[in-house]
Amino acid sequence: MRRTVAALFLFGISFGYVEAAVVVYLRAIYDPIRARLHPERGPHDLFPLITPRELANTGPENAQRLGIEIGREAGTMLMLGAVAVGVARNLHQWIAAFAIAFGVWDISFYAFLKLMIDWPERLSTWDILFLIPLPWVGPVWAPVLVALSMIVCGLISLRAGGIRGRIPHWIGVLGGALVIIVAFVWDFRNTTAGGFPNPFNWPLFLFGEAIGLSSFVAAAWRARANRNAV
Repeated sequence: MRRTVAALFLFGISFGYVEAAVVVYLRAIYDPIRARLHPERGPHDLFPLITPRELANTGPENAQRLGIEIGREAGTMLMLGAVAVGVARNLHQWIAAFAIAFGVWDISFYAFLKLMIDWPERLSTWDILFLIPLPWVGPVWAPVLVALSMIVCGLISLRAGGIRGRIPHWIGVLGGALVIIVAFVWDFRNTTAGGFPNPFNWPLFLFGEAIGLSSFVAAAWRARANRNAV
């Protein structure tokens, strides 16, 4: 257990550094474009985003880089899933290991960005989190809370050998995750069109967190009761 957790944390931290370094390189490419389009913005402001049309007008190579970035994000998920396969013995342990690696990677990413370029300025700073299938945006607080939840739940599940749960528990966990994703993409039409983000939908986000966490707790409680009964 200790070696497995150590491996997941080491991978998540090192991968977080790599991810932060990639973002530094991407900003070196795109910040001059943003500065030309929006000279009033601060040097670390991500919004308003460069619209797809604006990006295409800057040259075909930049539009191509957008496709490459989407592919990189998909590759990131595959890598996190792959390291989880390496330490798991069954599907439930794989889910737990993936949650731990993902959470550590996400938090490490922001920590290394802070060390490298002093960003984000605060946890309330807005970020563009993901591009698949739509742009996810939100204050840094939100993904950090999700990451912490994933780490804690993953550790609890991995320690138990992988919490199996019943179908209603899985529906609750997956449903909560879906609600959280909806909260992140809630304002995508506005932000994709080059607008400043509207206030984050915290009620929807916290509702998704509550559904997912309560479902996980119910599954963990049931699994513990079954072990004690045996």
